[in-house]
Amino acid sequence: MKDVITYLNFDGDCRAAMEFYKKCLGAELYIMPFSDAPGHWPKEAKDRTAHATLTKGSTLLMASDTMPGMPFQPGNNFSMMIQCESLQEIEMLFSALGEKGKVTMALQETFWADRFGTPTDQFGVNWIFDLEQPKQG
Repeated sequence: MKDVITYLNFDGDCRAAMEFYKKCLGAELYIMPFSDAPGHWPKEAKDRTAHATLTKGSTLLMASDTMPGMPFQPGNNFSMMIQCESLQEIEMLFSALGEKGKVTMALQETFWADRFGTPTDQFGVNWIFDLEQPKQG
């Protein structure tokens, strides 16, 4: 297995969500609307996102909008986990992605991590933040 890539689906607000994640994570963003995608798409889909990629280093996140009228329930089928490298980083990312969202578990020390917390962002996506404890020699 080369990579595990998380692919998110949205119901018309993929562009807004991915632009928000770009800002929070300091990443590069590519968006292709259905109006620019090859093929024949319903005219109601022209303002929706056919494909988006968010990259930072070797990290890749992909997303798209569903077709208009497709059943959709946000945020209940996955969580995005970010393993952080420092206390400063975990606090900054937790705060940025939790903006206008809901904290389900505040950042705190646990028996398995120096810091761990779980917010749900303003788009209904569940996040897990983890800062491992230093390895004991």
